[in-house]
Amino acid sequence: MFRSFFLTRRWWSWSILGTILILFTTWYRVQLDVQINDWFGSFYDLVQKALGSKGSVTLPQFWGQLSTFLHIAMIYVIVAVFVDFFVKHYIFRWRQAMNDYYIQYWERLRGIEGAAQRVQEDTMRFASIMEGLGVDLVRSVMTLAAFVPILWTLSDQITQLPIVGSIPHSLVWVSIGWAVFGTVVLAFTGILLPGLQFQNQRREAAYRKELVYGEDDAARAQQPVVTSLFQEVRRNYFRLFFHYLYFDVVKWSYLQVSVLVPLIALGPTVVAGVITLGVMQQISRAFDKVTESFQYLVYSWSTIVELISVYKRLRAFESQIHVVEVEGGALPART
Repeated sequence: MFRSFFLTRRWWSWSILGTILILFTTWYRVQLDVQINDWFGSFYDLVQKALGSKGSVTLPQFWGQLSTFLHIAMIYVIVAVFVDFFVKHYIFRWRQAMNDYYIQYWERLRGIEGAAQRVQEDTMRFASIMEGLGVDLVRSVMTLAAFVPILWTLSDQITQLPIVGSIPHSLVWVSIGWAVFGTVVLAFTGILLPGLQFQNQRREAAYRKELVYGEDDAARAQQPVVTSLFQEVRRNYFRLFFHYLYFDVVKWSYLQVSVLVPLIALGPTVVAGVITLGVMQQISRAFDKVTESFQYLVYSWSTIVELISVYKRLRAFESQIHVVEVEGGALPART
């Protein structure tokens, strides 16, 4: 899954240089996000000034603020579209590298159950999942690197937190604590999901295989057999649906409460009137960015479950490749 792309000379221009390009453009997008966060502060301070004192802000000043945002946003759109386009090509090359690696063993591995599905479907799913999870992970890490210092500084203006009182750099600790709490709770709640997803794919593969054999052999895919196989598929899906039911209850309840956390933390400071509307907007947005980044596992848990399932199947498939290498001798060299 990894060495075929990152440790093969043929793909170095994509795997090494492509990774560097993705990291750089992702970092640049985060810097644009920082500029937008600064803009929120100055814009809402301008709005507060205009609403508080008639004639204190001119219309050209107002349009100028909107123009600044439009300039930053257009650059952000261009960079985002380019990155997404490039990442799709990058991930497909990764899939192609895996496909080429597996295909060279095909004559010796074609008898393994589900070999065709491993090569065609699982490489495709692995690549598409890595596209989403990988880019989101890089963006989350870089967002933390950019916004934690901002939130750390802005937290100095927070007078106190409800119940616990005054804590230096309080919002950073609130953000970390809330994200860790959610991650632990959801990880515990969804602990059974990866295994169920793995079993689900095994039952789907067995059902599909029998139907494929039945296309060419009238003795295969008889009704009692396919009915029994489909009942296994049905039973596992229903178990999966049940476990996702309580998992989703916990997940969405946590995310909805997350909306209130920064407002609760800012409550005493807002009531005391020691910050402006612009600063409040900056703090709220920086808090959301930091918390969302720390909540990477929370937002991605369902996808991670699927990735674990695909990874386990491909690892099992690759273990057979290594057995074939030992028993069958050397195979064609890779370039």
